[in-house]
Amino acid sequence: MDKQTFLNRFLFHNQQLSDKKSLPADNKALKKAAVLVPLVKRRHGLNIIFTERALHLRHHPGQVSFPGGKYEQGDKSLQHTALRETEEEIGILQNQVNIFGSLQRLPTVSGFVVSPYLGFVNSNHSTLIDPQEVKSVFEVPLEYLLNKNNFHKQHLTANKKRHFTYCIAYQNRMIWGATAQMIINLQKHIAG
Repeated sequence: MDKQTFLNRFLFHNQQLSDKKSLPADNKALKKAAVLVPLVKRRHGLNIIFTERALHLRHHPGQVSFPGGKYEQGDKSLQHTALRETEEEIGILQNQVNIFGSLQRLPTVSGFVVSPYLGFVNSNHSTLIDPQEVKSVFEVPLEYLLNKNNFHKQHLTANKKRHFTYCIAYQNRMIWGATAQMIINLQKHIAG
């Protein structure tokens, strides 16, 4: 899918659900976080950039995620959090990202409510990985991620509760959990 087609479909269906419907009643206990869903134009169409978290991290080591993190007091907004964290983690400068929308906030089993922002990244960007946070950076074609047949459901136990999660494999990497749920939310948004 090319950039203009994706943007037209995203904006046409920009009818976000109320955040109140997606968040539990005790959402005040959830910590705020934000991620960037970075799209980059390539010859064959759009790709989404992912990170693989460093293996020594205490939380979610080795998991695939979008760049982002916890809201900090000095952040002007959650959008700023997503851009700041992207620059810190993988070196994509804030002025190389054009934010054009967001997806519904997502509560996680780890106690966060994550605000995903979508942005087009300059195709000529370069990455500089912070090895304290990120093991690697890779891209997945948007078309592959928008194909519902590539996703599977699995059950897991977290905090002594049973949950289900979506999973999608791509080139020996497994995308699952909140990251996969955000992709599912993007699929639903695009489909209208």
